[in-house]
Amino acid sequence: MTKDKLFEISIKGYKSISPDHPVEIMFDDITVLLGANGSGKSNIISFFKMLNSMTSGEFQKFVETAGTSQVFLHNGKKYTQKVEGKLHFKSETHINRYEFELTPATPDRLIINSEKIEWGNKDRKLQVDLLESNFKESALANDTADDTIRIIRKILQRCKVYQFHDSSNESHIRQSSHIDINNFLQAKGNNLASFLYRLKEEFPSNYNRILSYIRLIMSQFKDFYFDPNGKGYVSLKWMDIFSNDNILLPEQFSDGSIRFIALATLLLQPPETIPNIIIIDEPELGLHPFAIVQLAEMIKEASKNTQVIIATQSPGLVNEFEADQITVIEAENGYSTAQRLDKEELKGWLEHYSISELWDKNILGGRP
Repeated sequence: MTKDKLFEISIKGYKSISPDHPVEIMFDDITVLLGANGSGKSNIISFFKMLNSMTSGEFQKFVETAGTSQVFLHNGKKYTQKVEGKLHFKSETHINRYEFELTPATPDRLIINSEKIEWGNKDRKLQVDLLESNFKESALANDTADDTIRIIRKILQRCKVYQFHDSSNESHIRQSSHIDINNFLQAKGNNLASFLYRLKEEFPSNYNRILSYIRLIMSQFKDFYFDPNGKGYVSLKWMDIFSNDNILLPEQFSDGSIRFIALATLLLQPPETIPNIIIIDEPELGLHPFAIVQLAEMIKEASKNTQVIIATQSPGLVNEFEADQITVIEAENGYSTAQRLDKEELKGWLEHYSISELWDKNILGGRP
């Protein structure tokens, strides 16, 4: 059985995306969303977070956490009456599509007005099914024997958005976690310690691969020191190469180091635990230029087992990828646009300039 992958999305009316100018993005094993602050990259990331909430029956919680329906509708409900989303998945033999429409409701809520799936073999006409939701939550969250719904739900549930920006001493990635909370790495790295502990016990080759990358950017790092306490909690203690007796605390990692550790764990985990789609918002934040090169290598390695989507504005990071892996997100006339780069069209330019230099010269768009 071949693996279903996200092939394309279309978004209308969501946040900075105009209902009259949809954003359409095609995806490959690696997709780099490149754009300046305010271009709309984070809103596309937010769209995936919303999809994840719809599959878990937490759509209304997601909306309420953001504030009101006004936050989601482009320029508010006086201008935008609905949000539309279309997702196209395919494998070597099959096609699955999911479409939905959200509309505002009193008081300041969003409801799921309609849902539809299309499915079938690539060589035949697709079957169309209208889903029956209760308006508040998606039908994708319901128990069902329908194979297509279960496939789409599984893909979207295993589509994880990660952000490791907070690296303060009180941040999630520095905290202890219970050794049983280790099925997958959580979105903010809440269970980083227990997940790494599991990898060491069950997937030593992946664990050692993670250590090798950490040592590239932390020459003094030797290994983690996992010592679960009586209640089953483990912390991210570690040892350096200069002393076998001195156990260091997670607070003694620099901000850039702890972020890199989280990224390495996420991207170098085994196929058995890795999400179907990994989405990372500005992974380059706080990293040394050399660490950014290693980050790109880890992204390429992860893409052998999953799809990786990153949103970035790092010149150093985009230079590590091919032009046709990059989609430029730009704010234009008050709304976001998306344009995938064409490697052949840029061939002449790329003989003399790097991608970041072309971006800096505004040849690619996506500048402030």
